[in-house]
This record gives sequence, C-alpha cells and structure tokens, in this order.
Amino acid sequence: MEGGAATSLNLWDSGGVRALLLENLHPLARAALDDAGIDVVERPGALDEDELIDALDGVDLLGIRSKTEVTRRVLEARPDLTAIGAFCIGTNQIDLAAATERGIAVFNAPYSNTRSVVELAVANIIAMARRLTERDKALHAGVWDKSATGSHEIRGRTLGIVGYGNIGSQLSVIAEALGMRVYFYDTDDKLALGNATRCASLEELLRTVETVTLHVDGRQGNAGFFGAEQFGQMRPRSLFLNLSRGFLVDYETLRDALVSGHLAGASVDVFPQEPKKRGDAFDSPLRGLPNVILTPHIGGSTEEAQEDIGRFVGNKLRQYVFGGATSLSVNLPSLTPDATMHAQRIAHLHHNTPGVLAHVNQILAEHGVNIDGQVLATRGQLGYVVTDTSSQLSAAVLTELRAVPETIRLCVID
Repeated sequence: MEGGAATSLNLWDSGGVRALLLENLHPLARAALDDAGIDVVERPGALDEDELIDALDGVDLLGIRSKTEVTRRVLEARPDLTAIGAFCIGTNQIDLAAATERGIAVFNAPYSNTRSVVELAVANIIAMARRLTERDKALHAGVWDKSATGSHEIRGRTLGIVGYGNIGSQLSVIAEALGMRVYFYDTDDKLALGNATRCASLEELLRTVETVTLHVDGRQGNAGFFGAEQFGQMRPRSLFLNLSRGFLVDYETLRDALVSGHLAGASVDVFPQEPKKRGDAFDSPLRGLPNVILTPHIGGSTEEAQEDIGRFVGNKLRQYVFGGATSLSVNLPSLTPDATMHAQRIAHLHHNTPGVLAHVNQILAEHGVNIDGQVLATRGQLGYVVTDTSSQLSAAVLTELRAVPETIRLCVID
C-alpha cells in the first residue's frame, strides 16, 4: 500500500452522508440508511466503469450486487468514497487491494443467502435425477411420456461437493439427511460434517461420485479450473452443477460432454458474461439442450435471502459510518467499539508498523485531549484504532493526526 496520502472525513452531520444503491437492492437496504438520515439515491441495473465514476461524484457509500465492477480506475477517480457494500456473498467484482490502499471499507453478506443457494442445488439435483425438465417439456408439447427409464431417487446416490465453505458444508448436511452419500474436496483443511468423506484430490472426488456440484469462491486464481480434463475424469452419465462462479467452467467443453452423452445432465446458475439487468438478451452454448437446467444467477434470489442481505449489509454500512465498527469487513481489521458516552470519536486506519499508536496518543496528550476509551485491531499490514475523547478535537489536532506518516484514512465521528 502507498502511504502519505491520508483522507480525512468529518461525518458530524448524518445529512451530509450520501449513498448510491445499484442493481435493485431490497428495500430494507435503503431503509437501514434512510433511518440514519443518509441521503440515498437508487438506480436500477449495473453501471459500467465510466458511468460509475460519474455517478459516484459526491457519494460516500456505494451499494452493489454482483454485476457492477468497482475497478482500481473507479477508486482512483473517487478516493473520497468511504465504504462499499456488496449485497451478496462474493466480492471479486471489487478491486479489494485498491480499496484497502485508500482505506475504503468493504462489507458483504457471507451467510445471508446460504440456505437459498443450498435449496436450489438440492432442487436441481432432484430435478435432474428424475428428468423433470424433460417430462415437463414433453407434456407442455402434448406428449404423454410416462416412464421410469433414466429416473432415479437421490437416496443412496453419491454427491461430490467441490468447495466446503458455508454453502458446501450446509449442502453436505442436507444432502446426507436426504440419504445421499457425501464426498467433498477443498484446498483448505476443513472438518467433515456428519458422515461426509474428505477426498485427497479433486480427481479422486470426480472418479468417485455420480453428481458433482461446485461451490468455489471467486478468486481470480480459480478462473477456468474446471475444463476438459475434469469433465473427462467424471464418471459416465454423471450430473454436474455450477452455482458458484461462471468463469470457473469451460462451458463449450461442458456442452460437448452433454451432447456426447458422457454427462447425463447439468444445472448452471452462473455464467462468464451475464446481462446487466433484467430483460436483457442472454446467450450461452448450453441453450437448447434438453438435459440442462439454466437459471439466471438466482441462487440467492429468494425474498427471504434478499431481505436478510439488505438489512445485514445496510446496517454494516450504517454502523461503520456512525460508529467506526468494522466487524466482518472483508478488508479492514475487525473492531466493534462500544456505544459509550463521549464527546467525539476518531477512527484512524494506518499502516501496521511499530509506534503508530504511541504517536497518535502523544499528539492527543500534547493537545490536552483526554482519552475516554480506545480499541486497536490489526490485520496484516493494516492497523485500525478507534479512540473516544472527552472533548471536541481542534483543527490543529486533526491536522497533526493526518500528518502521521503511516496514516491511510482518518474519520471523525460524533
């Protein structure tokens, strides 16, 4: 990170804080900010880079879902942005390194839509195993195709989960409760839940199970990791699901595996390029295949999940702006300062080097500022200290605090 370019934000008046919410967020997102007196502007759909730079003029808080790309260029053009709320699980659409360099807090909803994604995965596994989409299309076409051929119960069948995080592990529990035998593979050392079996390699999992489902995070290193080699390792007539990230999978190769009959079916909810807004045209090499379920990135799109996400991330933004709380921030040290009585609160984000806290306290002491309370947390190269004082800080004190060489961002909160 680059030092010496601290940003000072004086958020004494809630009416001076502006928020921009994109991509049709749940009304509770706006309500959480409205209730705090924040000036909120909503715009439907995603914005491209230039549009976003223009829209962020004078904006302190940005709320997005998965379509809006918050690039380094955007953040360089709008360095006064205070925080970004990703109203979803993933944050790969945000340049986290650039945000951190500028002390811009990023929050997401790591748990809110877990159940919704898991239920969609289970529903699609059953639909594919019972060939429900094919039976549905035939009947709508006026053809009575009553047959048990190719239809199976999921009880007793094997499920392979690639990625055993929040979603993968909850899917493991529910699938086992339905009678499936669960195997999983994760690059991290994860504790198996229930009777799930950990596989030592991805190849071992693919050669073992009848259904493979991806629940892998969106880090760039995972791009394109599932292609011809992996499909070739899967058992003949297997089922495949991707409800995680579109860029993980070579969909042309998946089409070939389906057309050849090597795979019996697939369910896909995410795509490498997705339309920006509802109603836009969509295309994919998987369109038109009778044994494929395509859904428009709706894994977390239930009313329950969106309500919880809107409330959760909206409150995180509000608590950060008016309290300095960074609990569950994606990129900043985690702190939840107490709601104590104080004249003024200062939040100081800095490079994590020895002596910074002592330097901050020395400045306060030299100006006769009494400290009512103070909490510090570090995270890698970052340090974050929140200090409550018994008096209003003078312009001279703030100037000196900003001038501390390690300062990244200084916020003053009443």
